[in-house]
Amino acid sequence: MHEWALAEAVVSTALKVAKEEKLSEITKIEIKMGELQQIDLEAFEFALKEIIKPENLLLRNAEIEFNTEKAVLKCRVCGYRWAFDDAAQKLSEQESESIHFIPETAHVYLKCPKCESPDFEIEKGRGVWIESVEGG
Repeated sequence: MHEWALAEAVVSTALKVAKEEKLSEITKIEIKMGELQQIDLEAFEFALKEIIKPENLLLRNAEIEFNTEKAVLKCRVCGYRWAFDDAAQKLSEQESESIHFIPETAHVYLKCPKCESPDFEIEKGRGVWIESVEGG
């Protein structure tokens, strides 16, 4: 499961930050998720809870906050910008799943709504990252 691997990476990174910052406890982790990743939030939260068991002393009381960054795409041909969620409505389930696992496949399935070019860049809304780790 993709969400499980992401959850493991988040926990591993938070623990690394705690070690570097000499934190005895992590009280909050703020996670930002790019819309293009199409993360199943329920599965992601479940995986985090399973990984952060009470025996993990650094993380046992951590509040986890999720924020989504909307995806913005920009055509390299005509310069038009559009939102991924507009384009996503036209994708099949298989196409959507492909983009979920490998966001770069968006170039196979999406085209600029203005000029129909498949040559676009992902300006925002890709990836999963930790915005902040708080603790004491």
